Amino acid sequence: MPASDVIRSVTLSQVILPLRTAISDAKVLTGRQRPMTEVAFLFCEITTEQGFGGVGFSYSKRAGGPAQFAHAREVAPLLIGEDPSDIPRVYDRLLWAGASVGRSGVATQALAAIDVCLWDLKAKRAGLPLAKLIGPYRDSVRTYNTSGGFLNAPIEEVCERAQRSLADGIGGIKIEVGHPDRGVDMARLKAVRSAIGDAPLMVDANQQWDRATALRMGRRFKDYDLVWIEEPLDAYDAEGHAERARRLDTPIATGEMLASVAEHVRLIDARAADIIQPDAPRVGGITAFLRLVTLADAAGLDLAPHFAMEIHLHLAASYPREPWVEHFDWLDPLFEERLETRDGRMIVPDRPGLGITLSDQCRAWTVDTATFGVRDAVGV
Repeated sequence: MPASDVIRSVTLSQVILPLRTAISDAKVLTGRQRPMTEVAFLFCEITTEQGFGGVGFSYSKRAGGPAQFAHAREVAPLLIGEDPSDIPRVYDRLLWAGASVGRSGVATQALAAIDVCLWDLKAKRAGLPLAKLIGPYRDSVRTYNTSGGFLNAPIEEVCERAQRSLADGIGGIKIEVGHPDRGVDMARLKAVRSAIGDAPLMVDANQQWDRATALRMGRRFKDYDLVWIEEPLDAYDAEGHAERARRLDTPIATGEMLASVAEHVRLIDARAADIIQPDAPRVGGITAFLRLVTLADAAGLDLAPHFAMEIHLHLAASYPREPWVEHFDWLDPLFEERLETRDGRMIVPDRPGLGITLSDQCRAWTVDTATFGVRDAVGV
């Protein structure tokens, strides 16, 4: 790796990814959210004086995409002239630049795209996949599929997609529960378990149960040998999750909706989960994620990062305990490359950095851009 370099240009892009089918989970069926028809992405591309380039992204579902782009645009000029290897120092500088809007939610999610980009760039300068730069425990990670199990899909379609996913080398299946009619949940769970045999199976209630319902449903699910029950309660109910974790045999997983390391620390301190599910773009990027999972490992927690498999595959490969990574094919049109699944595992790519290149389709879906510094034609 060259001894030193400086950032020459930063380009931010807001990209709207349309979903092929509107997605409904329990939050929609309980009237709390509308069906999801698109995902907003914030991409960051950085080039350096020595000709290196990096790419990173964060995202928002249903709301917050324009706010992420606006905040990143405010602080991004501070990157020009910085050494891209000094990631913690640069990250801290950007945090202080936006101190008036706090260190959670949109503020840190906007920085996440920049932080991920800096890590991608650092790994590329070293000529290593990101996992190898961080230091992996494994070259592949157990993977499960979620994108075929939403409540809007007929159960016959869910079962068919689950079988196809397993045939394609994915190791487990997660389906959505939390339907207002508890009988529907039980019928769908029974059908999927029958369709996939003894393959690993998870369920996600999307925060839609109260404490009593979560306990009752958790006990009814016991015979289905679930890997975990995800978000049975409100994401911020650490005490309730802790009580369910103590009283149920099936492990509890949660954390994906939390938007800072501090919020996850509360979960960890309360022993509110057996499996923690941080999302690097939501908690502020890879820098924050690595701080968080050090605490999770010390607490003896398993790891299953949420969404963004292109980032989380590298981070999960670097976790001491055997993790899971979530397989979503939604993001495939954004990138030229595809991640490989085989024998129930997702393979860490041997390409430098994250191993992703933005596609022409990604460029076509761009609705706003901002560039700072002088950008040359560098492939990132």
